[in-house]
Amino acid sequence: MTTALRLARRGLGNVWPNPAVGCVIVSGGPEKRVLGRGWTQPGGRPHSETVALDQARARFGSAALVGATAYVTLEPCSHLGRTPPCADALITARVARVVVACGDPDARVAGRGIARLRDAGIEVDTDVCRAEAEDINVGFLTRVGEGRPMVALKTATTSDGRIATRTGASQWITGAAARRHAHLLRAQHDAIAVGIGTAEADDPSLTCRLPGMEGRSPVRVVFDSQLRISLESELVKTATDVQTWVLSAAKTDKERRKALEGAGVMVVPIEDVVDGQPEPGAALRALGAMGVTRLMVEGGARLSTGLLRAGLVDRLLWFRAPSLIGGDGLPPFGDLGVGDVSEMPTFKPLSLTPVGDDTLEIFARVP
Repeated sequence: MTTALRLARRGLGNVWPNPAVGCVIVSGGPEKRVLGRGWTQPGGRPHSETVALDQARARFGSAALVGATAYVTLEPCSHLGRTPPCADALITARVARVVVACGDPDARVAGRGIARLRDAGIEVDTDVCRAEAEDINVGFLTRVGEGRPMVALKTATTSDGRIATRTGASQWITGAAARRHAHLLRAQHDAIAVGIGTAEADDPSLTCRLPGMEGRSPVRVVFDSQLRISLESELVKTATDVQTWVLSAAKTDKERRKALEGAGVMVVPIEDVVDGQPEPGAALRALGAMGVTRLMVEGGARLSTGLLRAGLVDRLLWFRAPSLIGGDGLPPFGDLGVGDVSEMPTFKPLSLTPVGDDTLEIFARVP
């Protein structure tokens, strides 16, 4: 199952709106030979079980699958979509046992896949490495359960939590290794978001620029209620190459919207606007309805603060440099409205990874 989990991670950011799933098929008998391995392919099809079964047949023939064990990180689907149900594929292959890490809460599955396997006489074990599997698919689970993507807030600060000096100078607080790792994180998310202030101030491209991974750039999302983004911005000029969505107020200048759409930008109207920006919850639900399961937020302070105040940040991706700026430096977040320590947004540490001279700390929100 550990191997299947590693395989599942290969699909992160590349399979939405589907979950990222891994599968390993091991032969029956005393030799326990790996027959096939698979993970969900780009766009969500084919599923990991199909890939692993096809690989096993190509390498060893269909007979080798009889009596085998399949390790799958998510309950096999039981509904007919663009491909036949994976539960049926495992039954047809005549495997003897299926080990499942976690169930699929999708109403079209939700236990039916496991039931179908058991009804066919296949032994099914569940909840093996369940926590690890749920962590991999926290975005899919959040979208199914709450109708919105998982939100990962990324920031890069000094050790005393400053993103820039008092004059606004910030390049570069973290080192080259941390910046490269941030591009890897982009590739592992379906979409990346900034506020219009950051889009105007930095004119970012928000792409994955790691060698060999240029095609893994996420959808770029700008929170821009009044469609202020420039037609000459890097985001708009490259919108025909990398998907670019602008979340705006429902009523905006029609000619401005037409110009952006003519440049390849998708304008997504949000009915609810608060303080001049799309209301965070409504905006996230709109992204969820469009299939986004994993959203990484890179700036700026206004957008990050709004999401934190609304309790909508699920992960913190915090790059911390071994340097100090002091109290006159700029913080990553604004006023969170905390009057008592009991009101603080609370997170638990998940991992701490050295990245060059810097450190990446990942935290999960405590419900």
